[in-house]
Amino acid sequence: MSSAEKAPAAPAANFIRHIVEADLAEGKYASRRWSGKPGAGPQQQAGVPDPAKIRTRFPPEPNGYLHFGHAKSILLNFGLARSYDGVCHLRFDDTNPEREEQEYVDAIISAVTWLGGNYGENLYHASDYFDFMVQAAESLIQSGHAYVDSQSAEDMRTRRGNFGEPGQDSPYRNRSAVENLDLFRRMKAGEFADGTHVLRAKIDMASPNINLRDPAIYRIRHAEHHRAGKGWCIYPMYTFAHPIEDALENITHSICTLEFEDQRPFYDWLLSRLADAGLLARPLPQQYEFSRLNLSYVVLSKRKLIQLVEERHVEGWDDPRMPTLVGARRRGYTPEGFQLFADRIGVSKSDSWIDMSVFEECQREGLNDTAPRRIAVLDPLKLIIDNYPADQEELCEAPNHPQKPDWGKRPVPFSNELWIEREDFNETPPKGFFRLFPGNLVRLRYGFVIKCIGCDKDANGNVVAVHAEMQPDSKSGTPGADTYKVKGNIHWISAKHSLACEVRLYDRLFAAPNPGAGDRDFLLDLNPDSKTTITAQLEPSLKDAKAEDRFQFERHGYFVADIKDSKPGSPVFNRAVTLKDSWSKGK
Repeated sequence: MSSAEKAPAAPAANFIRHIVEADLAEGKYASRRWSGKPGAGPQQQAGVPDPAKIRTRFPPEPNGYLHFGHAKSILLNFGLARSYDGVCHLRFDDTNPEREEQEYVDAIISAVTWLGGNYGENLYHASDYFDFMVQAAESLIQSGHAYVDSQSAEDMRTRRGNFGEPGQDSPYRNRSAVENLDLFRRMKAGEFADGTHVLRAKIDMASPNINLRDPAIYRIRHAEHHRAGKGWCIYPMYTFAHPIEDALENITHSICTLEFEDQRPFYDWLLSRLADAGLLARPLPQQYEFSRLNLSYVVLSKRKLIQLVEERHVEGWDDPRMPTLVGARRRGYTPEGFQLFADRIGVSKSDSWIDMSVFEECQREGLNDTAPRRIAVLDPLKLIIDNYPADQEELCEAPNHPQKPDWGKRPVPFSNELWIEREDFNETPPKGFFRLFPGNLVRLRYGFVIKCIGCDKDANGNVVAVHAEMQPDSKSGTPGADTYKVKGNIHWISAKHSLACEVRLYDRLFAAPNPGAGDRDFLLDLNPDSKTTITAQLEPSLKDAKAEDRFQFERHGYFVADIKDSKPGSPVFNRAVTLKDSWSKGK
């Protein structure tokens, strides 16, 4: 079986997979009903047995671009659904109209699809359920589990207490259900200004879990919603909306990161109250938490990413140095590399730091298997073959992939003037230097053996051209080639046929493993060498490269034709990752 035909490795076991398998063995969710598009009311009121054995979801808020941490969650949730004959939903938790835009919705859909997230028809929004959420809030009010609080935000914070001190009841906590319902409906009708009232769950102001100290579940916001328009002036809090969305969509395993662990008691409290009221059907979803991604040499804080963009330390959200998925795609990283990375780091409840080199090595492994080889000279120096006629040229053959003979070979033109890497010539070489220097023999890879006979210099003593003589019977692939035993092997491109091209050499955005550690300004840790733009000489076949075509430039690394700036016949290349890790040994 060739590498291209290898079956994907079985996902590694983890505690979430163990939970799913135990639930399936128990038949925990076998009684669920499904009516297609989720709507108001219990799932069991209509529909047929749910055809999906499990349902997971990826629930981004449409207020920013996804980053590497989101990739871990996407691959986990969609991977679980794929493994257990289930379905994964893509759901936008669009409950904050002042920060949400369609631009983010489109970017998130693109990123999820790029990573292989197949949600099919299961694309939903919190705003799909706004009417039901109001119904749920009114039910809590009528059963004495919610009340309208008219305190100022500052007073509510003061009365909330802290980890060592219980909270104090709001003076409005004992309003009657009739008064609360009237006030809430007037809030919905737009009678009050922002901040005048909030609707709070009525739980326990002395709870050691501060999230249970009568959390806010609705607030007034006179703001236009990017989907719902101007029809709403109250909006549910995320912690109220999210559990309801899970239940209405038949989610079985609601998987989130550890920072939501303290919210799980409210998640369970809310769904149990609504199920008791007949608004939701059992079995109810269960929330499980895993550790978020902590990756060295990057920042994943939304605040810091915004600062990088707004202060123009980078060229936008899709800058290939940014740890956003739109930036990763433009950089040349692959979904397969992300999947390999997710499999390698696993899923657990333990917070730990993953070194950036692990991610980069996963990208190398994926690209090594899929990227055709091409020749590029990044720091060109002219090589003149003095005994090769100026009006003559011929073709040499280079493999498209040395480990995949079925990919065939491609023609590479040869002429008397070539481009070589400047570092491949040294007039006074150090010990152990086997490349070009006067009197030395080297092989032009895929071509001829040549002997260096000297160089030309400019008025300042800089080498501007190297001269050599070829050995006519040494062409690679011919019987005579075997008689030459040389230690040096360098790559080259015919100057007459080469493609001059913009190439961007990207590296890590930060030079410190933990940018901004302690009280340090994280911007002080920016890597000044994170981007270098050069004009390189490429083999002529690369002229036809299309946006997002990926290649290994031999000796240099893996590169992609920029998705944004490449034009037909005029590609621009970005370096995704070098061939070897140079950071572990120090920059």
